[in-house]
Amino acid sequence: MENSKKKALGKGLEQLFSNQVIDFDDFEQGIVEEAEATKDILEIDVDEIRSNPYQPRKTFDNESLNELAKSIKEYGIVQPIIVKKSIKGYELIAGERRTKAAKIAGLKKIPAIIKDFNDEEMMEIALIENIQRENLNPIDEATCMSNIIRLRGYTQEEFAEKFGKTRTYVTNILGLLKLPDNVRKLVENRAISMSHARILSKMDDDERIIALANRIVTDGMSVHELELLSNPLNELPKKRTKKRNLDTEFRIYENIAIDKFNTKVRIGKNKIEIYFDGREDLERILELMNVKVEDE
Repeated sequence: MENSKKKALGKGLEQLFSNQVIDFDDFEQGIVEEAEATKDILEIDVDEIRSNPYQPRKTFDNESLNELAKSIKEYGIVQPIIVKKSIKGYELIAGERRTKAAKIAGLKKIPAIIKDFNDEEMMEIALIENIQRENLNPIDEATCMSNIIRLRGYTQEEFAEKFGKTRTYVTNILGLLKLPDNVRKLVENRAISMSHARILSKMDDDERIIALANRIVTDGMSVHELELLSNPLNELPKKRTKKRNLDTEFRIYENIAIDKFNTKVRIGKNKIEIYFDGREDLERILELMNVKVEDE
């Protein structure tokens, strides 16, 4: 019975997990090739498709979806989605972004492959697809990692090896789940950079974490300043009376720059300010910007 089930699924989920390094693209391509060989790719109504109930992703980037929708209008759906038959219509297993973009593009039908995965398999597939393909916010990524580790009984080291990530990266991402709920929201919305969040996650005092998180948002505290203040023996700075009125769009770019340069960055009024501590720090930043300074 078990052997026939694995055969019916083609390149099954257990085979995917048995690989030294997990590759979701290879797994999905195997399903598509099998369906093409047996002519099992169908056109199904977009309105009959429901999201995977185990989809870990909470938000989707509208700009990215609109770009994909334009591509679909021009070239159509290149890769069929994978669904499971349900009581009413179909449940998505893989391809939620393609489905959402197809709706934006005005498609009524979409190519699909029907597979009979069980609930646990649907959950694992959704987690793997999101980790390897989607630009998740750090909290969603941490949740995905945590769920796979729990479902498969992996150690952090085993997970890192399976998904081609460093052990340090996995540890740092999972540490974000210890942050207070309101601070996690700031990380989800990218109001706080990953570099800031990593430092906050190593602290034990929730009240102090929340206070520092608020200062990062309102005062533009640098990563270096936060590192100094993460020591419980150091005093919190006095609250500045004047808050910055920074557009949300600029704040996102600012946080990306902070992550890249690991220093305080200010963006606004058609200018960018990058802070540095001494000549060596300046040379480090210029090297990250691919700026070569010739010795005199």
